[in-house]
Amino acid sequence: MGGYKNPLTFLRRLRRLPRFSSANISELRARVPSRESVTTELSYYAGGSIMKGQRVLDIPVYDLSLIRNLWEVRVKKYRQRQKKEKERIEKSALARINLQWQYRIECKTMRATEICELQHYLEKRSDGISSHRLYPDVSFETGEAEIEEKRYIFEITGEKWTELPDYIREMTYLREWHMRGTGIHRIPAYIEEFQELRVIEVPRNGIEELPVELGKLVNLRELNVSYNKLSHVPPQLGDCENLEKMELMSNLDLKELPFELSNLKKLKYLDISSNKFHSIPICVLRMSSLQWLDISNNLLTELPQDVNRLEELTSLFLHKNKITYLPMSLADIPTLKMLVVSGDQIVCLPSRLCEDPAIKFIRLFDNPVEAKEGEKEKHEEQNKLDEYEKEFMQAYLETIKERDTAPTYTTKVSLSCLL
Repeated sequence: MGGYKNPLTFLRRLRRLPRFSSANISELRARVPSRESVTTELSYYAGGSIMKGQRVLDIPVYDLSLIRNLWEVRVKKYRQRQKKEKERIEKSALARINLQWQYRIECKTMRATEICELQHYLEKRSDGISSHRLYPDVSFETGEAEIEEKRYIFEITGEKWTELPDYIREMTYLREWHMRGTGIHRIPAYIEEFQELRVIEVPRNGIEELPVELGKLVNLRELNVSYNKLSHVPPQLGDCENLEKMELMSNLDLKELPFELSNLKKLKYLDISSNKFHSIPICVLRMSSLQWLDISNNLLTELPQDVNRLEELTSLFLHKNKITYLPMSLADIPTLKMLVVSGDQIVCLPSRLCEDPAIKFIRLFDNPVEAKEGEKEKHEEQNKLDEYEKEFMQAYLETIKERDTAPTYTTKVSLSCLL
């Protein structure tokens, strides 16, 4: 190291040396003498011996190719670090998140139709929706799932919609179809192309007929066609074997369900209230997984004796019918937890239903004044009343579930003011 006690000091000095070519190195070697020759020459001038106290000049001479190799190694490592840093920046999510937020800000100024068209355009790009997504994948865990779900949901609301948009036919990846209170009076036949659909919710659209193509949606889980104008249900709907929830309330002209619906062995929730059923349909008694049955506000006069075939039924709603007695077989349903009836017409019922602490037996006494006024109201207003009553019943039943015992009767009270 030639006078350098600290090797780091020597390396720092080496960094300041310029880079030489091979020709310059050869020239320097020729000009600079070696260490042995310098020592010999100094000894000669000193008379062939070194005097005491006289210091011999020690000039270290090193091979410059070693210096070049050291420097090239340092340059190589520096370039490798630069390359890794560049790759890290390219893989960083900052640029992607910034681009996605720019998309989100831009979408705030767009209409719903323009957003859907943009979404469809991005889907068709070669790089896919993952790199340019309308609802970006931000790093927030709570919002990520919701944003991902919105991509698969189609939803329109309001009477301004009189027909479905053209782009909807190409969005066959949809999982949910929501259409509420529009001027669209039919479900298109090409609905069969949407094989990923799990939910169809189309209340208050004036739909008079369901397409038979619904039976081809094998992945369908929920179907809501309430507050429409249905008079029948297609038998092909029985092919939706994975259906778990079906709502057909307040269609008014619906009187019967096809026997083919017996194939709905996974159906757990069925609401056919506010229609014109004179008895529980036979197909309903064969829905072995049924847990919730609402057939209130119909024209029932009695229950079938084999109602105990519904072995998993937990909640049964029979109020606003013309039933005067309940069969003994109703008490044989082991899973029954809640039974709601109209108390002002029931004259005979099994004592076990009233005495069993595991069953919440609720008797509703309707206000007769309200019933007379309801017959004079228009169809649309009656539907709204039915909906409000349904919401009231749901809220009321939620409070009942928290109680240890249910009240023996409940009276609905309505106050009206004539101005």
